[in-house]
Amino acid sequence: MRWLIASDIHGSAHYCRKLMEAYNAEKADRMILLGDILYHGPRNDLPREYAPKQVAEMLNAISRDIYCVRGNCEAEVDQKMLSFPVMAEYMLIPAGKRLVFATHGHVFNKKNLPMLHDGDILLHGHTHVPVCEEFGTYVYMNPGSVSIPKEGSHHGYMIWEDDKFSWKDLDGKTYDTYCL
Repeated sequence: MRWLIASDIHGSAHYCRKLMEAYNAEKADRMILLGDILYHGPRNDLPREYAPKQVAEMLNAISRDIYCVRGNCEAEVDQKMLSFPVMAEYMLIPAGKRLVFATHGHVFNKKNLPMLHDGDILLHGHTHVPVCEEFGTYVYMNPGSVSIPKEGSHHGYMIWEDDKFSWKDLDGKTYDTYCL
């Protein structure tokens, strides 16, 4: 199993193209999108080459490979543009004896924890900052943002392969890893 995990594309055709190139180069089996796909939102400046229709076309071309959760910028109109489900608040993914709780981060996050057991992983985007932090009972991970990174972080994504998570920039350079 080799999955690419990304968040916060925000309608940038430029960075979505780079993400698709990374997806192909990584030879990933699936893609997990953690929301905020088409719309940039009122708090963000327009990302480079803002073209939500083009982003929808690129992602729809691999819709069979995408699992997605709803971000705070998703609306019913976004679902009409995309040929894969985007309106779920969260998804649960088994990882051995652990569970990965994948969500966008605007509802469930470190301040409003979901139903986690010891060792589970809280995976979300929303903050646009890549993170890997171990807390007493769980691990918090964030891939950062594809198109609008914050706090000096990279435009990037994560790769999840077997029991290893890798944070990468859009050129495929690994800058952090975590093993279960």
